[in-house]
This record gives sequence, C-alpha cells and structure tokens, in this order.
Amino acid sequence: MEKLSTTTTVRARMSRQKSRDTGVEIALRKALHAKGARYRVHKRPVKGVRREADIVFGPARVAVFVDGCFWHGCPLHATWPKNNAEFWRAKIEGNRRRDGDTDARLVDAGWLAVRVWEHEQADEAAVRVLAVVASRRADLRSKVRERSSVPNI
Repeated sequence: MEKLSTTTTVRARMSRQKSRDTGVEIALRKALHAKGARYRVHKRPVKGVRREADIVFGPARVAVFVDGCFWHGCPLHATWPKNNAEFWRAKIEGNRRRDGDTDARLVDAGWLAVRVWEHEQADEAAVRVLAVVASRRADLRSKVRERSSVPNI
C-alpha cells in the first residue's frame, strides 16, 4: 500500500472538516431567529465575488461570517501546530488574508462584513449583529429620504 504524504493526509482530514451548518453557526442562527431576525444562509452577497457568507441580511447589506478560532487565527485562541508548522502557518495566514480581501470587496460593493468568532456566546453575538443591521437599515432609510427630498430642477 502506498504511503500518503503529510500534505495529502492533512488535506484529506481538512476535507472532512464541516464548513457549513456548524454548531456555532446554528446556535447563532437560532439566537437571531429568536430575536425576530429574518435572513438568508450560505449566500454570496455580491454577484461575481466567489465568497459565501454564513448569514446574509440582504436589504441591510450585511454579511455575517462565523470564523473558527483555529482556522482563522483568533487573536485569543489561535494555536500554531508544531507538526507541519510551515504548512499550517501558511494556511491560517492565507485564510486571514482572504478574510481581509473579502471584507474589502464587500465594502467596495456597498456591503458590510461582520465577523463572529466561534468562542463568542451566540446571544451576545446576535445582539451585536442585530445592532449593526439596525444601524445599516437606519442609514439606508435616511439616504433614501435625502434623495427623495431633493427637488428636481
């Protein structure tokens, strides 16, 4: 039997890692729903940008990403494995660069990204997310009012 390389073994394990509908995501969605929020799940907020948000508030243009502490390099809980350290450092730093790029692309398209760490309490994160959504909705409403109050000349 052929022995797999370390990188192949790591990639095989990573492919078994759940990437959607994780326990943390579901807890956050339940907390948001219990507070009356309605949203879409696992959608690409911006057409042409191949990045999928975990939770999307379309009219408010808010995209929520639930980031795992290990995979996204949480400043409080990130660990750097000693085995295959170079691979893991490159992988996690690459994830962080991609997260920053995603946030910038969303801002360029008029959206706002909200990042929730897996270690956050779902109820507290839901309150934070809903505060951002309410603020964005208010901003968008005021912009609409400003445009409609300008007289046509």
